[in-house]
Amino acid sequence: MPFKMVLKNTFLILLFSSFLSITSGKAQNKSTNRDIIVGAQKIETYLPMLIDKKVGVVANQTSVIFKKEAHTHLIDSLIQLKINIIKVFSPEHGFRGTYDAAEHVSNSTDPKTGLPIISLHGKHKKPTIPDLKNLDVILFDIQDVGVRFYTFLSTLHLVMEACSENNIPVILLDRPNPNGHYIDGPTLKTKYSSFVGKHPVPLVYGMTIGEYADMINGEKWLKNETVCDLTIVPLTNYTHQKEYHLPIKPSPNLPNAVAINLYPSLGFFEGTPINAGRGTNHQFQQYGSAKFPNSSFGYTPQSNKGSKNPKDKNKLCHGITLKNTPRLNKINIKWLIDAYEKYPVKEKFFGATFTSHVGDTLLRHQLKEKYTAKQIEESWNKDLDKFKRIRAKYLLYP
Repeated sequence: MPFKMVLKNTFLILLFSSFLSITSGKAQNKSTNRDIIVGAQKIETYLPMLIDKKVGVVANQTSVIFKKEAHTHLIDSLIQLKINIIKVFSPEHGFRGTYDAAEHVSNSTDPKTGLPIISLHGKHKKPTIPDLKNLDVILFDIQDVGVRFYTFLSTLHLVMEACSENNIPVILLDRPNPNGHYIDGPTLKTKYSSFVGKHPVPLVYGMTIGEYADMINGEKWLKNETVCDLTIVPLTNYTHQKEYHLPIKPSPNLPNAVAINLYPSLGFFEGTPINAGRGTNHQFQQYGSAKFPNSSFGYTPQSNKGSKNPKDKNKLCHGITLKNTPRLNKINIKWLIDAYEKYPVKEKFFGATFTSHVGDTLLRHQLKEKYTAKQIEESWNKDLDKFKRIRAKYLLYP
């Protein structure tokens, strides 16, 4: 090895040792499991794979390395460790996680580091050949919430696909799934594949994003059945049944653990005229409509950060508060049934995206035909059993 390279690597090792002295792998926000070590924390594992490489990073506000009393962003930490980051790729909601759901996000420059930020929720959602030019490796680190229509999975898919087509390896830093303790809901039929659901999986799939990436490869879901050169930096001390509260909200309208836990059940309302708390301080912790019958509980959605134009903006919504709901271990379909029964204009209940969010047309039919919650849930079982057999092949954690 050339003498200059020896000196460089020795310097990096010393710098890394100094970095570790102020970083605790178990240091997490007090609301999380303090013994879980996330992939980003295990710098000693992935740093050698980045040395002397031109690196692209797929990241947002959740991409952090925890320290004793706080955290630093992954990109800031890698720059401190002299890693050559060329550009950053950001998913829906942008690099700082401040844009509305589905809002167009343009390319930009990070004011702190001067790095170019390529939006994967703007002109295109898949990295282009020019985007990937001169990159040796992609580092992917984004917190998922374990729900099929949360679009970070689609971003993962398209990044893996682009990298497989351009012979660029992907290193994925795994993070816990806050809804990883159960599997439930309708399974997407591939004819209804979209950016809010690309794969034939249940609405709640009980896998970390690392396990899911391995499944994308293993099931040959990428275009032309290609396979991405994928390395997963796994979690330590994690099980799917461990309760994990995210220390940083993953998107503007999932502000806390209650909202994240209720999101699979209330996310059905995204394709309807029903307001699920957007435009309030209790997003995905209540639902209502200005067209519902009068009730003892009401709220008025207003334009706010993360929801510029919520449904029923500036109108009193009658509805139900769910902020004190105990932690769910299954989807509660009764709330969707209740909303459908209360909404007076049945022909306008199902919006343009209802089918893509659900992943099939069966649920629409079941609501119209007044199926009970039990009947709807039982209709999911065959597909759930089939998926569980597929899922078992890719589990990294008990």
